[in-house]
Amino acid sequence: MVVLTTPTLDQIPLLKSAKQIPHISYVPTIDLSKPEPALSIVNACKSFGFFKVTHHGVDMELVERLEDGARVFFSLAQSKKERWAAAKAPMGYGNKCIGLNGDMGWLEYLLFAIKNSAVDQVSMPGFEVSSRMFCSALNEYITAMRNLASQILQQIANGLQIQTEDVFSSLIENEESDQILRLNHYPPCPRLKSGVTGFGEHTDPQLISILRSNSVGGLQFALKDGRWVSAAPDPNSFFVIVGDSLQVLTNGRFKSVKHRVVAPEHSSRLSTIFFAGPPLSQRITPVPELMQDGEESLYREFTWGEYKKAAYKSRLADYRLGHFEKATYNQKMN
Repeated sequence: MVVLTTPTLDQIPLLKSAKQIPHISYVPTIDLSKPEPALSIVNACKSFGFFKVTHHGVDMELVERLEDGARVFFSLAQSKKERWAAAKAPMGYGNKCIGLNGDMGWLEYLLFAIKNSAVDQVSMPGFEVSSRMFCSALNEYITAMRNLASQILQQIANGLQIQTEDVFSSLIENEESDQILRLNHYPPCPRLKSGVTGFGEHTDPQLISILRSNSVGGLQFALKDGRWVSAAPDPNSFFVIVGDSLQVLTNGRFKSVKHRVVAPEHSSRLSTIFFAGPPLSQRITPVPELMQDGEESLYREFTWGEYKKAAYKSRLADYRLGHFEKATYNQKMN
């Protein structure tokens, strides 16, 4: 059993720029039921680094079953939840501490490693009665998310006019692909002052992330001009977020987007995020078909395992790709 040391509310930081944040007036919305959505997806990835998809084909009853199971777990006594804090962090249950490097937020979470197309950990002490149904929903949801991610990545390849349609999607369809499912629960924050950090600003290191939340707001994105904007919740759609690895694979044509969550003041917020990553041994380098005459890679070549290890050693807000940019790397070598 792992004993967690839970930070107090006073130790949770306030968000930077905690003043009134406007709702974004336009979130790129892609209807996947319409023909040829590829160009719209690529334009959204280039201009924003995020978009949301509708008519995605995911069974919303499955989503409700998963969220019902998560609510039951998060409603357990704290001592019971902490029995499922994994011996090898960061997988398992966590409370307020995000990662291993001092980042904190007003949330609790479940983090699942996905191996061979299923959650890697299914034994949940203190939750035995419901765990079988919950894990069944988890595995069905993982299959749905992998299919959705694969569809989106194929559309991205089409939109970039890459002849090899599965150049991106094949990276997450491999049985050795390294993927994670995260369930975040943000309880109402008792502090009257707004702007408490739910989850601090960061980019996601994988190719793409697919996020779904309930009807409680809090998700914010950084635009290219540095402004933070709030994205109105949409429980019937999924947000798709460009990750660091896809930025490298497109040689900077796409940019991974900073995002964060502000703690809710009145109602609990529940979000589910699927992180689509390649096998640990996969080399991350720009796709040759994208490279124009004379174009050089902005990044030194690395494996996903190498990058993931560096990401876990960093703080949330760190610019992780900086250490892998050729200009920075060459400067350090000289």
